[in-house]
Amino acid sequence: MSSKLFGAGIVAAAILASPFAAQAADLRTPSYKAPPYVSPAYASWSGFYVGINGGYGFGKSSWSGGGFTTGDFDVKGAMAGGTVGYNFQTGSWVWGLEGDVAASWMKGTAGPAVCAPDCETKNSWLGTARGRLGYAAWNNWLPYITGGAAFGDIKATAGGVSVNKTNVGWTAGVGLEYAFLGNWSTKVEYLYADLGKMTCGAATCGIDTDIKLKANLVRVGLNYRF
Repeated sequence: MSSKLFGAGIVAAAILASPFAAQAADLRTPSYKAPPYVSPAYASWSGFYVGINGGYGFGKSSWSGGGFTTGDFDVKGAMAGGTVGYNFQTGSWVWGLEGDVAASWMKGTAGPAVCAPDCETKNSWLGTARGRLGYAAWNNWLPYITGGAAFGDIKATAGGVSVNKTNVGWTAGVGLEYAFLGNWSTKVEYLYADLGKMTCGAATCGIDTDIKLKANLVRVGLNYRF
């Protein structure tokens, strides 16, 4: 009797278990998907902007005319001014136009050993009009190259008499700009500027003399985009 009951129990258990086994077979292995990729929010560089800049200029000047020459002598001094520009962004590339004008305190003197009396070259203002090309692929950072026209005054003084002329030359350089707090950005920039040469006439310099001025400009800036 006990063996029959035991056998019947096994059969009943098998019958009851079969639906659960079928359901378990129908269960699918759960799949796990990574969350969708969300690209980081990059700054938009498009639009007009204005700003301020300041820094330091250092370079060389020379006087030469006839058999008279000073060779290169140092010219250096601080600079501070304003900036205006416009950017147009296409994908990661940023195309722009920028202009700036700065007060300049760059000057240098060739002493009587090479220039009698002392010859002084001074630059009291300097401006640029440049194109810019930047690559905005690193979050809010914008490295860029730039180049265009440079213009400013060259003041030549000899024996207490001065001549002052505005010259137009060229400039080129590189920079790195960082966007923060919405429309604000800050930058550090290097420019090489060549203002060419101006002529100091015989009435001032005793003989027609060419004065050249070339400078390296290292400056920082703060811009606001509209």
